Amino acid sequence: MGKTMLVAVWSLCLASLAHAQAPAAIPAPPTTPAASSKVWIGRYGVFEEFLKTAPIVRMQDIGVGVTHPRRAFFAPGGLATSAIVKNLPPGVHGGFWDSYKSEIAAYELDKLLALDMVPPTVERRVEHDLVSAQLWVEDCRPVGNVDQSQRPDPVAWNREVNRERVFENLIANIDENAGNVLVDPVWDIILIDHSRAFFSDQMPFEKVMTHIDRALFDKLKALDEATLVARLKPWVRSGGTVRDILKRRDKILAHFQKLIAEQGESSVIVP
Repeated sequence: MGKTMLVAVWSLCLASLAHAQAPAAIPAPPTTPAASSKVWIGRYGVFEEFLKTAPIVRMQDIGVGVTHPRRAFFAPGGLATSAIVKNLPPGVHGGFWDSYKSEIAAYELDKLLALDMVPPTVERRVEHDLVSAQLWVEDCRPVGNVDQSQRPDPVAWNREVNRERVFENLIANIDENAGNVLVDPVWDIILIDHSRAFFSDQMPFEKVMTHIDRALFDKLKALDEATLVARLKPWVRSGGTVRDILKRRDKILAHFQKLIAEQGESSVIVP
C-alpha cells in the first residue's frame, strides 16, 4: 500500500474514532407551557363547596387594602391553598359603604355573564362571623406591574380589557384600581375586591368603553329583573339595586348603540 493510501486510511480511522468518542448531545429539557390561573372554570360548584366547608388551619393579615382583608389557609393537599376573607357587614367603613355580600354578588353576576374573571366567592362563617371567602388565585401580578406591550395576542388582550371595563361599569365599582386587576401567566385578567360595588350610580369607565364582543353584548341585552333577583338574592337588595344594575345596563347598551351609529357595527362589536 502506498504512502498516500496509508495516510488516507489513517485519517479516516482517526475521524471515525473521534466521532465514536464524542459525547452525545444532551437534549434541552422540555419547556412547560404557561397555564391559566383560572383553575375553577368548569368546576364552579366544586370550588364553591370547598370554600364553604374546608377547615381553616390558620389566618394571616395580608397587610394591604383599606378593608383589611385576611388570608385563610386550608390544610395542605386540598383543592386550594387559601382564600381571601373579608369581614365587612353591610355598612359604612372608612367613609365608604362596604359589604362582603358585594364580593359574592360580583362573582354571581360574572358567572351569569360567562366572563370567568371574578374568582369563586362564597359566604361562610369564620371565627363566628359571616364573611366572604374568595379563592386566592396563584401566579398572578397586578396589571400595573405588567408590560402590556409584551402581550402575545393583542386582540385577545384588548377583548379582556374591554370586558373588564364593561363589567366594572355594570356593577358600579367605584374602588377599581390597578391593584385589583390581576394578570395570570397566559394574560387572562382576573378581578378582585368588589366590596364597594353596587352602591353607586357612577360608571368609572363610561368614557373609555370603545368596543365590546358580541357574546357579552348579547348577554347584557338578555339580562332581566327576574333572572338577576334569582341569582343575586340575598347578596343585593332585590328591588333597588337590581333595578340599578338594569339601569346601568341600559346606559351601557345605549353608549354602544351610539358608537355603532357613528362608527358602524363592525368597528364597535368585535369577535
